[in-house]
Amino acid sequence: QVQLVESGGGLVQTGGSLRLSCAASGRTSSSSAMGWFRQPPGKEREFVVAISRGGGNTYYADSVKGRFTISRDNAKNTLYLQMNSMEPEDTAVYYCAAVVYPDYRRIYYQEREYDYWGQGTQVTVSS
Repeated sequence: QVQLVESGGGLVQTGGSLRLSCAASGRTSSSSAMGWFRQPPGKEREFVVAISRGGGNTYYADSVKGRFTISRDNAKNTLYLQMNSMEPEDTAVYYCAAVVYPDYRRIYYQEREYDYWGQGTQVTVSS
């Protein structure tokens, strides 16, 4: 069992920055592959970025490439998402998710591959 708790969401102006955190707990949390997804208002949940178990591989959606950065601190069991140059289109509920028995270097970008999800944190970008 892995528990995920996101924090750091809020209201930011266009061009601003936010950093989201996802605190993971549970026996396999530090060995999980992780990802961030988001659900804009009135839309389906979508992939944002993923990171491999060891942190060496990442994969970004085109919409956030060059603006968002994913990182993880396995000693603290925490996943981060640094969001810069934010746009109104980034407004969404952001979720972190975990794959508990991943291939070491593999990244996962499909929702159905993830085993655990956080409750989400709201991010709103004003124009």
